[in-house]
Amino acid sequence: MSNLILAWTDAIYDLQEAIRDHETPIYVVGGAVRDALMRRPLKDIDIAVPSGGIGLARLLANRLDGAFYALDDERDVGRVLLDTPDGKLIIDVAAFRAADLDADLRDRDFTINALAVDLLGDLNQVIDPTGGLNDLINKTIRQCNADAIAHDPIRALRGVRQSVQFGYRIEAETLKAIRAQGERLREISAERVRDELFKLISLPRPAAALRVADAVGMLDVIVPEVRALHGLHQPPPHTMDAWNHTLDVIAHLNEIISVISPRRTDETGAQFNLGLIAIGLDRFRARLQAHLDRPYPEGRTRRDLLIFSALLHDLGKGMVTPTPDSKGALRYFGHAEAGATPASERAAALKLSGAERDLLAGLVLHHMVGILWRESISDLDVYRYWRDLGEAGVDLILLMLADFLSAFGVNYPQDEWVRAIEHAQRLLGAYYDDHERLVNPPALLRGDDLMRALGLKSGRQIGELLERIREGQVTGDVNTLDDALALARTLNVNGTHE
Repeated sequence: MSNLILAWTDAIYDLQEAIRDHETPIYVVGGAVRDALMRRPLKDIDIAVPSGGIGLARLLANRLDGAFYALDDERDVGRVLLDTPDGKLIIDVAAFRAADLDADLRDRDFTINALAVDLLGDLNQVIDPTGGLNDLINKTIRQCNADAIAHDPIRALRGVRQSVQFGYRIEAETLKAIRAQGERLREISAERVRDELFKLISLPRPAAALRVADAVGMLDVIVPEVRALHGLHQPPPHTMDAWNHTLDVIAHLNEIISVISPRRTDETGAQFNLGLIAIGLDRFRARLQAHLDRPYPEGRTRRDLLIFSALLHDLGKGMVTPTPDSKGALRYFGHAEAGATPASERAAALKLSGAERDLLAGLVLHHMVGILWRESISDLDVYRYWRDLGEAGVDLILLMLADFLSAFGVNYPQDEWVRAIEHAQRLLGAYYDDHERLVNPPALLRGDDLMRALGLKSGRQIGELLERIREGQVTGDVNTLDDALALARTLNVNGTHE
């Protein structure tokens, strides 16, 4: 044991007060103790008791006016959800995983997570049977015992994540175990692998985290399609192989997200490329933040899916045969189309939802659309972009900007970058501020109206005529019902509706 000052939040003291009359030993264990020692905010709290985890969770929920769930009847685990001034707090209460607290802690993953505090006693007295306090001081990730990672191979991925998250080195024997056991991630449920992968992607430095995961061989198991990108030559202006380009796109994308996030500082936008984003997209900042913060199942966010799309965006380059362009440079024509289906299949293998799979496949499919790099874009170009992409067009703008910065590196053409930001302003302005005129014009008539007026039968022709009418509304050539019918008659007579 060791006497320290831990940075506990009020929630811990509320918990302590709520169970003052409890006679069974109750311990705060694991990450909550680690985070209190590291002065990190507490988002979840794990509590361990000799028995009766579900019963204690129900009692805490009642006394603290929280929501209760029986999380795992077999393992006697209950969950409490509390609303606090700092947001939602998750409290998991579990029976010991072993005979007593000491054995429970020694059977955990890493020493820095094998710490406990007696909730009914001194909250500054840490129980540390595996040397976790010393490893915290020395910033070291060390498995609790020689078989800790072998016992549950998902811990290999968790060790990589926590080493990047905290900036800690992985101790040599632990690193050896991570390399040896990473292949056994195939034995772990796809849901557990997915959740740990997205925790890694959600880190402040996702590119660094993915680089480490790749270096120890785990990405070959989780996203095996990226292996073909290693060493894959790319034509100018690229200076990196396809794999390092992918990681660089993720790094640039994360910088762009930081510029439009609440974390932005004066230093964030000090570079010309990021400063131009800060200025050019500032009026959309709150709406972009809300877009990227949108929650998905199991704690994922739209931001996390966008980062994952960057990991997948060039999968097709490892699947198509490169062909020379007019200057003899080998190019991967059609790689966006080739990569869309594998991206969707990988998302399905990781048990992502249908909506998430569609988003990822769409971003991969369209990432070469190139609208930001045109000399000019018309209202019709803007309409067709949003028609084809829908809401995913917001994500695609950010992905394309990051892809451009990585492709050119430090020697990116500033005039093209300025034009790209101007086009991004135009596209986002249409989506957020001029939606009815340029993105989704109100229908002037329906398909059955068109069939009656022109004596047509139901079929693809009707949809094509309606689409041409919508485009006419965008260009200003169609403003009334009579205009719409006149255009439809002209197109039908001339056979130019397709």
